[in-house]
Amino acid sequence: MSVRSISLVFALLLSAVFLYAQDQTADSVFIRNNFTKREVMIPMRDGVQLFTSIYVPNDRKNTYPILLKRTPYSCSPYGVDAYTTSFQNMDLARAGYIFVTQDVRGRYMSEGEFVDVRPFNPGKKTSKDIDEASDTYDTVDWLVKNVSGNNGRVGIYGISYPGFYATMAVLSNHPAVKAVSPQAPVTDWFIGDDFHHNGAFMLMDAFSFYSGFGKSRPRPTTDGAAGFSDWKTPDNYDFYLRAGALRNYADRFGMKNIPFWNDLMAHPDYDAWWQARNPRPHLKNIMPAVMTVGGLFDAEDCFGAWRVYEAIEKQNSQAASNRLVMGPWVHGGWARTAGDRLGNVVFGKKTTDYYQKEVEFRFFEYYLKNKGTMDLPDAIVFETGSNEWRMYDTWPPRHSEPVMFYFHEGGLLSVAPPPAVDKAPPGMQMDEYLSDPSKPVPYTEDVHLRRTREYMCDDQRFAARRPDVLVYQTEVLDRTLTLAGTITADLWVNLSSTDADFVVKLIDVFPDTLSGQENGVPLGGYQMLVRGEIMRGRYRNSFEKPQPFVPGTVSRVRFDLPDVSHAFLPGHKLMIQVQSSWFPLADRNPQQFINIYQAKDEDFIPATIQVFHTPVGASGVVLPVLRGQ
Repeated sequence: MSVRSISLVFALLLSAVFLYAQDQTADSVFIRNNFTKREVMIPMRDGVQLFTSIYVPNDRKNTYPILLKRTPYSCSPYGVDAYTTSFQNMDLARAGYIFVTQDVRGRYMSEGEFVDVRPFNPGKKTSKDIDEASDTYDTVDWLVKNVSGNNGRVGIYGISYPGFYATMAVLSNHPAVKAVSPQAPVTDWFIGDDFHHNGAFMLMDAFSFYSGFGKSRPRPTTDGAAGFSDWKTPDNYDFYLRAGALRNYADRFGMKNIPFWNDLMAHPDYDAWWQARNPRPHLKNIMPAVMTVGGLFDAEDCFGAWRVYEAIEKQNSQAASNRLVMGPWVHGGWARTAGDRLGNVVFGKKTTDYYQKEVEFRFFEYYLKNKGTMDLPDAIVFETGSNEWRMYDTWPPRHSEPVMFYFHEGGLLSVAPPPAVDKAPPGMQMDEYLSDPSKPVPYTEDVHLRRTREYMCDDQRFAARRPDVLVYQTEVLDRTLTLAGTITADLWVNLSSTDADFVVKLIDVFPDTLSGQENGVPLGGYQMLVRGEIMRGRYRNSFEKPQPFVPGTVSRVRFDLPDVSHAFLPGHKLMIQVQSSWFPLADRNPQQFINIYQAKDEDFIPATIQVFHTPVGASGVVLPVLRGQ
């Protein structure tokens, strides 16, 4: 990049920072001039009191709905004279709402014991039987009875962990709760959100998060706990590789003092303890309108957004008001970024403005104030590649159909099945690679310490060049190929060991002739990650009952990747990469059928992985192809 280009980029960044600071200042002044803040302790049915911050509009000529967010991340700033500088959607603030934020049970200034993703209890019998749904009910009941100027209607929203509490609010069944928006909701911490994906432990996020958040809080406090900081290197790949097996973290990094970390280590499989923390089976007989929001490039809770919407859709009548919004956002990007780009990929428009003004604002205005019309479709999903918003009456779209793309000899990816064995050259019925835990495949080529957000659309050329990554790609596309729905990986494999992980990545390969750069990266031949997912092989038949592989025996490994909405344009190629490590995003598999959370450093062994493409073992991916476009 030239000096002139660097100067221009720097000037644009300074301009953006200046405009953002101006907006923040204006928001802060507006809130202080137009709201009065209260802080109260709201009693729950078992006598525990929860700290709650309430902002009421100064204009008392009208009544206002309540917007409630329950959070484990603090409802700071504390003190009636200390005002927040912004609300999540300032258009709602200017339209007139009562904003309420609450420290959940056992966090910050609230009383009681905190329990991570506290299980829903549908069989409450006494006042001592509580969960997050009952705490929501009790909070809402107190608010509508004790906050002057409210119109008796309550909306509830939250991003990430607060998104989990929003899901619990759906189950509260308080008649005043009319609209709920779980956003990037924590949903299933074993199958797809945050700390496990298909049983594989997501090492970076779990360690960095729980080393601070997981510390016990003996008494109410306004202070948060600091996480691990003694890295001694700027390179996370180097740090986690030297850290070794998971059992080392207990003493070496003090994780034995983190209660939930110990729970993670004690429940290696999808047992009753994990299943109780999955709210999806309970999302039935829904009363409020629900709008689930998520990001296509959410590294933490992409799974939860798709699957909460899906659970409500499948378990309720058509009369239920259930919507889905998915944009080209990182985790919470619809509230924290302009949503116009991510890393080297540009989306061509400020998608957050559209969402906040045309979707979120209208949703709450209609259900909490009876204002406007509710003509929003059931699914509003951004289509990357074409970079357009798409409106559907359901998700996946009715005209999306599964199409198998098969792996072939020579790295070809095609809808044609592999040839019969007697017509294929000898030895050309499979591909193989050596998966070595001492040299795992990195999740990105950059050297950095914290897990990046941009890896979700990073250039994958670095991985394609490794001998332990299989690459399959189509011929150059002569027409647009649009995918909308769930991807399913379908692998037929043989291992030299008794366990292994499988990572499958869906990639958009840009034309070699494409000119231009983003962030100094040439876009010609860019291999944009559209979706990637990992599967711990032992769970291929059951997450509850893991099974070893039998060396010399071909086994099927079939698993879902989170949904996509992407158009592969003419001149591009569709690529699939297959590998057995994604480090240190996910922990390393010792590639032996042992308890990984108790494995020792010497238990990690190399394994030869064979992936077959024969008529009776036809590996590939099932892609949700949108017809009639």
